Amino acid sequence: MKEILLVTKGHPFEREPFFTLFDGMEGVNWTHVEQPAAQALFNVKQARRYDAYVLYDMPGIRFRQGGAPEFEEPDEDYKRDFKALLEAGQGFVFLHHAIAGWPAWDEYARIIGGRFLYMPGELRGQSRPDSGYRHKVNHRISAAADGHPITAGVPSTFEMTDELYLYEVFEDEVTPLLRSDYAFERDNFYSAARVVRDGKMFDNEGWSHGPGSNLVGWTKEEGPSRIVYLQGGDDPEAYANPHYQRLIANAIDWVSP
Repeated sequence: MKEILLVTKGHPFEREPFFTLFDGMEGVNWTHVEQPAAQALFNVKQARRYDAYVLYDMPGIRFRQGGAPEFEEPDEDYKRDFKALLEAGQGFVFLHHAIAGWPAWDEYARIIGGRFLYMPGELRGQSRPDSGYRHKVNHRISAAADGHPITAGVPSTFEMTDELYLYEVFEDEVTPLLRSDYAFERDNFYSAARVVRDGKMFDNEGWSHGPGSNLVGWTKEEGPSRIVYLQGGDDPEAYANPHYQRLIANAIDWVSP
């Protein structure tokens, strides 16, 4: 039986169907803790009871009415403890909006392998525009490599309806797992900053963004720690997709020591 810590908070989601996803996983027992309380469990001592951490959270962002969000950096103790978890071989599975977490901590983006930017900013020494989003996209996902344990039991190509991101992916630092056939271009997405700063949903007026990566799933290794990011998982339609369910279950198994 795999024991996982399931962490949420920072972004709205439909709780019952999301947790039902994990209830249906054979061989997985989950404990749910919300941010910021979950931060007390991000240390080697507390992690001994968990095979994997599954993160569906978005810490470090404080949204405000009528203005841009404020970004908070974790304290030095948390950073030290997170690094110690990686050095100890703790496994992590990051889902969907978790890639936007801790935007003021550059190392967090490097650990995950990319970042969703709510606001324009500097990333890896370059100025980058805010990221894009698009809900309810029906797209086809294909395995980027044959024979990976995470894609075991999943068709080589399958359909999924979900929110997609025009975001930053460090393709030079990750191992590709899944690619989408959707066109990751500016005209197919809406500006994140127009929502959180200007209060305008589904708007890309005045927004400039170059073509982005079609990578929607990857793996990384930080020393002995295995890391997986799966871009899918916005709503109940995505949670109910059996191939998405299998990918998460396989990812938990793959990252577990």
